[in-house]
Amino acid sequence: MATDFRTERDSLGEVRVPSDALYGAQTQRAKENFPVSDLRFSRRFIEALGIVKEAAARANQSLGLLDEATADAIVAAAREVRAGTHDDAFVVDIFQTGSGTSTNMNANEVIANRASELVGAARGSKAVHPNDDVNMSQSSNDTIPTSMHVAARRALTEELLPALRALHTALSDKAAAFDDVLKSGRTHLMDATPVRLGQEFSGYAAQVARAIARIEESAAALGTVALGGTATGTGLNCPPDFPERAIGFISEITGLDFQETDNHFAEQAAKDTYVEAHGSLNTLASALLKIANDLRHLSSGPTSGLSEITLPTIQPGSSIMPGKINPVQSEQVMMVAARVMGNHTTITVSNTHGNFELNVMMPVMAHAMLESIDILAGSVEAFRTKCVEGIEANRARCKELLELNPSIATALNTAIGYDKASEVAKRAAKERKSVRTIVQEMDLLTAEELDEYLDVRAMTEPGIPG
Repeated sequence: MATDFRTERDSLGEVRVPSDALYGAQTQRAKENFPVSDLRFSRRFIEALGIVKEAAARANQSLGLLDEATADAIVAAAREVRAGTHDDAFVVDIFQTGSGTSTNMNANEVIANRASELVGAARGSKAVHPNDDVNMSQSSNDTIPTSMHVAARRALTEELLPALRALHTALSDKAAAFDDVLKSGRTHLMDATPVRLGQEFSGYAAQVARAIARIEESAAALGTVALGGTATGTGLNCPPDFPERAIGFISEITGLDFQETDNHFAEQAAKDTYVEAHGSLNTLASALLKIANDLRHLSSGPTSGLSEITLPTIQPGSSIMPGKINPVQSEQVMMVAARVMGNHTTITVSNTHGNFELNVMMPVMAHAMLESIDILAGSVEAFRTKCVEGIEANRARCKELLELNPSIATALNTAIGYDKASEVAKRAAKERKSVRTIVQEMDLLTAEELDEYLDVRAMTEPGIPG
């Protein structure tokens, strides 16, 4: 089928661009040069590009560098980009030039063509120029890293942190509800001295609270941006007042505080802040995997496992075994955690390629960061609503296993000594009897003394029994 094209020119010559495309020659070249994957920049990143381009146009107008009509058209087109109106025009693969120049030009061309239409000119006419007007006072080398920070910070603030705060509340509620449930503690997967189920859940809640604090700190660090450094960090072709004004507009648009870096050479050549920010996500992923795995084991059974808690039944677990129910929410969290850990490796390795004045692996860093935030937010929300909030304690099972726990003999150390307590513990485990029964059979303590030393609730608090 024949397709209509228009002919555009860039610095390398003529390029045939689909006649209905909002993008132009440089985007078309990139589309043809990088047929690598089906991965494209996410909605969140395109939105951030729109924010930066709007802010730049407003700053340039305020400095008298753009006339009002051109600036207004760029702002209007950039707002359409922010809203997602032209997402189908962002066609460049994630795996492209490492500076993200192709995607910056994709944004410049889309906004320029749409702005040209808004001033009454045709697409491809360059009535509003993608480089001279939309990219004024900027370079891909400061625009892309700025967009990376804006996108990641907004996603952390608006998506992940609210999901984590809700999960923390749910876990804290369970910690309070289960505070009276006495059960066996376990170390090395083996029976250990008693704990309360509520204490275990308080540990999970504390892990999430600490993860929230780390992410809040790293999100704030992302408020420092590279805009104003242009090509190599020197600020060539950038008016001195432009960064402060443009970044001020970014803060106004997002409702978040952004500021210019105090060293553009570090900000553009190194992505240390990005690695640090994703490090907080990597830590969160490892914490969530631990919590999800614990819940999976605590609910194992129903007849051959621990079965100390019951998870909500949300779907059949087997295509062949009738009635089987699996801990599927724990499993999705574990897989998300693994993916995030892989993304952290991608970001870490990418940061090592800040060669001289520019990092050349920024697109894949941005993709990995935003994917991690997105899947963590979705995973946490599903985990909370479809698993954590519906967890119930199996009190009878907790009591049954606790009564057979030989480690309860630890509480007898001060009364009968470590060696004799060890003998009691071994006999209890071998004969499948309670510690109380063995002590009575060995006539080591009176009933009153046993009541005093084997107060299981007291064993879950600091201090010495007896």
